Amino acid sequence: MMDASEKSLSPSRLRRRRERDPSRSGGRIDAVGGRYAPLDADAVLAIERAALDILATVGLSDAPPRAVALVCQAGGLVSDAGRLLFPAELVRRCLQELPRELVLCGQEARHDLTLAGARVHVGTGGAAPLIVDLETGAYRDSTLRDLYDAARLVDTLEHVHFFSRSLVARDMPDVVSLEVNTAFACLAGTTKHVCVSASSPAHVELIARMCHTVAGSEQAFRARPFLSLNINHAVPPLRFDPDSCEVLLKAVEMGIPAMVNTFGQMGASSPVTIAGCVAQTIAETLAGMVLGWLLDPQARLIFGPRPMVTDLRTGGMAGGGGEQATLTAACVQMARHFNLPNSTIAGATDSKIADAQAGYEKALNVTLAAQAGCNFITQACGMQASLMAASLEAYVIDNDMLGTILKTLAPVEVGPATLVLDNIREAVAGEGHFLGQADTLARMSSDFVYPQLADRRSPAQWEQAGSLDIRTVARERTKQVLATHFPAHLGLEVEAALRAGWDIRLTKEAMGHV
Repeated sequence: MMDASEKSLSPSRLRRRRERDPSRSGGRIDAVGGRYAPLDADAVLAIERAALDILATVGLSDAPPRAVALVCQAGGLVSDAGRLLFPAELVRRCLQELPRELVLCGQEARHDLTLAGARVHVGTGGAAPLIVDLETGAYRDSTLRDLYDAARLVDTLEHVHFFSRSLVARDMPDVVSLEVNTAFACLAGTTKHVCVSASSPAHVELIARMCHTVAGSEQAFRARPFLSLNINHAVPPLRFDPDSCEVLLKAVEMGIPAMVNTFGQMGASSPVTIAGCVAQTIAETLAGMVLGWLLDPQARLIFGPRPMVTDLRTGGMAGGGGEQATLTAACVQMARHFNLPNSTIAGATDSKIADAQAGYEKALNVTLAAQAGCNFITQACGMQASLMAASLEAYVIDNDMLGTILKTLAPVEVGPATLVLDNIREAVAGEGHFLGQADTLARMSSDFVYPQLADRRSPAQWEQAGSLDIRTVARERTKQVLATHFPAHLGLEVEAALRAGWDIRLTKEAMGHV
């Protein structure tokens, strides 16, 4: 709706005002996918049968003793080859009883994300070891300061719904320092939901205690978990990672939502066919879901099949192609077939800069994952070079892209209020256009997403303004944000408690403290 100051503005002036002021947009887009389904009904059932057969007859190797005990007590067994087998009846019972809806909270309730049905949320991710330097454009090792800067930049981007750790702080001296400081930098940088990782159960406890301090108590955090863990419990093909399994079980015990993720490489660690890759990936991911469910039937588990495509010419990852988009959407369709809260990767462009290649590869892959109805799409923005690097300017460009993609998921309302037959008659009989009608002005903000960077001016206006490309504009916008936006939501007392209890390496100066 328009405020009083806007009622006297012409449509063109109102549009320019709203483009300058993103806070006047219509709020978070109600994005619901599920319209795209690359698999027909028979194919879905065939893949389900294949996945259950894999679990029952092939199983997974290297299961830690605790996992073996949980599964065997529930009717599983260990084969003569030492592989943990999951009977189909056990897996089906798990699928029937797992929660169908999860809420991943923000530190502020306006950022809460409901993972259910085909609701779509998009955000960051990647754990890249490199960053595209904002000043030089060169690739360099990423640091803790870079991670914090990425978090506070994302804090300002309206179409990026969560912040999953996208950079590795390579200036940290050891793993525990890395994981503790990563959690701190993410939590301090944004009030949106945060995803990090942990390499051991002890580190899960350290991160959980940090969250308890931020929330005010353990009970407060368990009631509103604003941090989740990315956990890769399996090493394709069909092996458990014992340490990651223990991390998964500890996360369940601590009440931390767990992304139960499986990363295979189609043609390398998974079969070269999409059907075979999806079947193996679904089996591996279900194995992790069963473990968490056996420990706690109400565990907050997010089904995370995330297979990637191998460029068979080089053996490297090819994250931007059409095969990747179809593979991802097929996995999302299987997750929706099981009606599980789910997550996947989309947006892993192979381009090295935020150029046209990055644009079409990201847009294709994120669009198909969203149209398939993925609840929680990571790596949807900011990543370059097959997830090897993040680009701060790309976050800002991709925010525009995500807004347009999410808008395609908004429902099309059909009824008397939108068919507007009276408006058509009025326009035909009167001025011959709809620009001055009340509905046009009223819906200007609610029905349209206006880009912050994409240029809609005429060629002459663009040339008069300096003929700037989108990367240049994004770079300047990013610098402005990083010079001025220093989130202070933790509060000085909580920050002081965190610094007193943990070895926090992010300086107060980097956080804008004077």
